Amino acid sequence: MNQILVKDKLYVTNKLKKKKQMYKIEFIVSIILVFVFSGCWIFSEFQKNSAEAVSQEILSADNLLDNIQNVQNSSNTQSDETTSNEPLVVAMEDIEIVEEPEIEQPVSNRSYTDKSGKTYTYESIISIPSLGIEYPVLSETSDELLEISINKFWGGSPNSVGNYCVVGHNYKSGKMFGKLSQIKTGDIVKLTDLSGNTLNYKVYDRFVVYPDNVECTSQKTNGLKEMTLITCTNGGKQRLIVKCREAA
Repeated sequence: MNQILVKDKLYVTNKLKKKKQMYKIEFIVSIILVFVFSGCWIFSEFQKNSAEAVSQEILSADNLLDNIQNVQNSSNTQSDETTSNEPLVVAMEDIEIVEEPEIEQPVSNRSYTDKSGKTYTYESIISIPSLGIEYPVLSETSDELLEISINKFWGGSPNSVGNYCVVGHNYKSGKMFGKLSQIKTGDIVKLTDLSGNTLNYKVYDRFVVYPDNVECTSQKTNGLKEMTLITCTNGGKQRLIVKCREAA
């Protein structure tokens, strides 16, 4: 029986060539897209970190908290030094009537100018020890300011009667209010005003609302001091609301 040996040959058609070329193009494009998206993400994170660094500069500028307390202590010391226990004996004709000087009121907000020359006004410092959060609260809110630090959203002066509302970004990195979803009922939120007074606020409620629901900013607190923390959740479609009240 004769055996015919046939050598297999691969015949490359034009259709197969086009497919290979398409695969190569798709592979190159996918690699380029990976680099582009990675670059965009890195640049975005760099911008966020650079912006957020300003808030830490505000905190560390001349040891902000220490300065506030030192100014308050200095004021108290000067007041004590001018008080004497020795009796003062003077004749009525020797008394000169002068106008009493105005007592300087505590500064409601202060400003910080960064290296680029931009000035930011802040009015308090918020701290959540259980989450490792500490930021200055800027006295206004805008898209630009939200990238810098926590912003005041609504309400009166910090640590005053009413509902002091603050808002911050929910970053996946955990910065700003990125860890706020982990807060629990009973946790303490500290608020320090620029007079050096620190009050503890205890979390008593948390819930989620849609952006057009602003009932959480109501100033009806029955004469109590409250604070409301606000951040985005569910991909920015809703808002996480954390309600706090001055601890007894």
